[in-house]
Amino acid sequence: MARILGIDYGERRLGLAVSDPGQVIAQPLTTLVREKSGGWWEQLAVIIAEQKIEAIVVGYPLTLGGLPSRQTETVDRFIRTLQDRATVPIHSFDERLTSVAAKKALIQQGIKTGHRKGEVDRTAAAIMLQDYLDSTR
Repeated sequence: MARILGIDYGERRLGLAVSDPGQVIAQPLTTLVREKSGGWWEQLAVIIAEQKIEAIVVGYPLTLGGLPSRQTETVDRFIRTLQDRATVPIHSFDERLTSVAAKKALIQQGIKTGHRKGEVDRTAAAIMLQDYLDSTR
């Protein structure tokens, strides 16, 4: 079986997580910095190929009430562009409160989160991806 890639989209960074080949467990992978040159798109393509990704799940930001927000529109644009560039299915999945959960989990591990935003992003991606994997069983 192939892996699933989870993406926590942000204006400055993409937090990435990947499932195991059996698609049971998600783990943080890396963080891509979204520079204006767009080189991160190539980095993402390499990760998709190297990790043998068969599907991508993008965290979908909704308000606590479950409604779309300004950030939802931005993620919708990202998903459309990703669909044009990737050759695997793209899914969106509710990511409400994953960044909060990621910070709490890292703090519980004794990791300071103030200057480690990339770690928070990839941990949030792993939490969202794990929730997605759990919902498909």
